[in-house]
Amino acid sequence: MSTQTLLADRFGRVARDLRVSLTDRCNLRCTYCMPAQGMEWIPTEETLTDDETIRLIRIAVEKLGIRQVRFTGGEPLLRKSLPEIIAATKALSPAPSTAITTNGVSLHRHAKKLKEAGLDRVNISLDSLDNETYSRLTRRDRLADVLTSIRVSGEVGLTPVKVNTVVMPGVNEDDIIPLAEYCLKHKAQLRFIEQMPLGPPETWHRATMVTAEHILDTLRTRFSLEPAEAPRGSAPAALWHATDGSLDGYIGVIAAVTHPFCGDCDRTRLTTDGAVRNCLFAREETSLRDLMRSGASDDELATAWQECMSVKKAGHGIDSPLFIQPDRTMSAIGG
Repeated sequence: MSTQTLLADRFGRVARDLRVSLTDRCNLRCTYCMPAQGMEWIPTEETLTDDETIRLIRIAVEKLGIRQVRFTGGEPLLRKSLPEIIAATKALSPAPSTAITTNGVSLHRHAKKLKEAGLDRVNISLDSLDNETYSRLTRRDRLADVLTSIRVSGEVGLTPVKVNTVVMPGVNEDDIIPLAEYCLKHKAQLRFIEQMPLGPPETWHRATMVTAEHILDTLRTRFSLEPAEAPRGSAPAALWHATDGSLDGYIGVIAAVTHPFCGDCDRTRLTTDGAVRNCLFAREETSLRDLMRSGASDDELATAWQECMSVKKAGHGIDSPLFIQPDRTMSAIGG
C-alpha cells in the first residue's frame, strides 16, 4: 500500500487529526459525563496494550497521513505508560504534533516529564473557578490542583495552554466572565464549548442548552470582541479577539450544536478498546483490535480504517428528529 493513501470520505474531507482514547476511566465524576458511581469500565483484556496502541498510531501516521495525535480518555494521565506512548509517537516519521486533553487533576506532577517525552500541547478541562460549583460539578474537591496544572503547563512550555469549558444552564453560566478574565490574565486560551448529548441522557436538552450566541452576548458585557483574522480551517473553535483596556487575548467558542463545523472535520477516533469511529456521534464503528488480534497485516488494518472513514456521514445530525445519542458516552469514546 502506498504511503500516500489518505483517510478520505465521499465528501472530500481528509482526516489528519487522530484522537486516541487511552482509557475510559476517570478520577472525576462530572455530572454531564457520568453518574456518581462511575461507569461499567471496559475490561482490561479488551483494551489495547501499549504495543497495539503504538502500532495503530504508526499505521495512522506512516500509511494514512495523520499529522496530529491527541491523547484523551477518560483521563489519559491514568495510563501510566503515557510518557512512553508519547515518545514512541513522536519518534515516527514524519513526527506528528502531540497533545492531550486532561482534567488537569494530576497534570502538574507529570507536565515536565510529558514535555520531555515529546508532548507539544495540553487542553485542560475547567468548568468553574468557584470551588463549590467545581466540586458540585465534578463531585471532587480538586480545583486547586487544576489551577496549579494550568500554571505549571505554561512554565514547562506546553503552550499554548488551552482551557476547555462546557457551559450548562443554571449551573456555571455565572462563570463565563470570571473564566475569561482568569485565562486572559494567565495567558491561557479559553475555549467555551456548547454542551453536547454525550453524557447521561437526562443531562442534555436542546431547548435549554446554553448556546454560543448566549456565551458571546455575555462576554460582550465585559469585553470588546472582534472575530480573529486568521482563517479557522478545520479547527473546531471560532476565535474571538477579546480586549478591555487591560486584558488582551483570544477566546474560542465551539458551537458544535448550533453552528456545526462537520463540513471541515478532519478527525478520526480510536477508542481504548481499539475501535475506529469516523464521527463523535457515530453509531457504527470498526474494531481494529479484533482484526489485529486475528493476525491482520499493517496494510489490512490500514484498509479497514480507510473503509470506516470513507462512509462518514455529512454531519452529526443532532438537530434531526431522527437523531439517536451514541451508545457510548464521551468517557468511552474519547474527547
